[in-house]
Amino acid sequence: MLPARVEEFVRCRVMPQEPALDAGGPDAARALRMVQREAQAEGLWALPLPSSLGGGGLTLGQYAELAEAEGASDHGPAALGSASLLDVTMLARHARSRVRENYLRRLVAGGIRTCYAMTEPDVPGTDPLLTHTRAVLQADGSWAVTGRKWFTSGAADADLVTVLARSDGQPGDRDGLSLLLVPTDSPGFRVVRELPVFGTGGQWEIELDDVRVPADHVLGERGQALSIAGERLQRGRILRCLRWLGQAQRAFDLMCRRAVSRSGSRGPLADHQLVQQHVFDALLALRTTRPLVHAAVALIDAGQDARTEVGLAKVAAARMLQQIADAAIQVHGAAGLGPDTVLPALFRTGRAARILDGPDELHITSVAQRVLRSYGRTSPTRP
Repeated sequence: MLPARVEEFVRCRVMPQEPALDAGGPDAARALRMVQREAQAEGLWALPLPSSLGGGGLTLGQYAELAEAEGASDHGPAALGSASLLDVTMLARHARSRVRENYLRRLVAGGIRTCYAMTEPDVPGTDPLLTHTRAVLQADGSWAVTGRKWFTSGAADADLVTVLARSDGQPGDRDGLSLLLVPTDSPGFRVVRELPVFGTGGQWEIELDDVRVPADHVLGERGQALSIAGERLQRGRILRCLRWLGQAQRAFDLMCRRAVSRSGSRGPLADHQLVQQHVFDALLALRTTRPLVHAAVALIDAGQDARTEVGLAKVAAARMLQQIADAAIQVHGAAGLGPDTVLPALFRTGRAARILDGPDELHITSVAQRVLRSYGRTSPTRP
């Protein structure tokens, strides 16, 4: 019953609040707090987060179907308390004891917010080795962090930001990158500007000017950030894929309802063969992408190498969402372009999905190279 309960909550409680949540500002904050309290009251809060911290304790595999239902709305994960899953997982595994004690329970409860700052202006987002942000060790053991990051989701409202910075070596060196957890009320931290993506907000550029960070706010070992970042990226990519499946299903449902309810002089849209083609192609995309995504989930949940499966799923899910949202807009006609449906937002997400967490080209190249290397061995591994 849990997937059905989550689906109903998102449809009946979260989606009606989307105009207020999208608008930002105090009204959005109030609307979010309201639906969060409702989720807590109904026992739907933080389902994939550790039970020892107040969450539901579901594994990634158990959560996967719920993630689709939550993801049907951009605001679903925040409304149901699962938006912090990546940060909670990262801190629980790699933070020092004082950091875990100070932040984790409040993070799971929704009392504080975090964000993750990796990419920088004028630096390819797919090449973290070129990171310019610097963390310099001070005589008292603290760190001084200086640099600029952009496309940092939720930075304006965050209490903490995890920053990728070079603590040793020079740009291009594989070792020498560290992750530091920075309180956003620290002197020298500044939100520079919002970076709208196709007209919608939520992404920010931030600046750190000699920001002092306590010694125990380094995550993992000094200079070994890439292993933590890679672990986070793999899990983050598959979570995005699950949520894109939920949004694609939402667009598909809208398209089909439009097709059976809209009639013209030649009869219902559903009787038109070209509309039927849109429905068939969209259903095919959904049905072929979902198994790819869940196969990657199963490998990650089992602690196995899922790089090939995640790459396949990420490219397929991004393409699928854009394709289905585009088809739904086409079936709606002019109504699909305006503010009366969620379709413009879903199409925007689908287009951005092909760049988020690495552009399609990165995943295509890395998967193909990995497969071809296996055929260069004496006993090739079947992909």
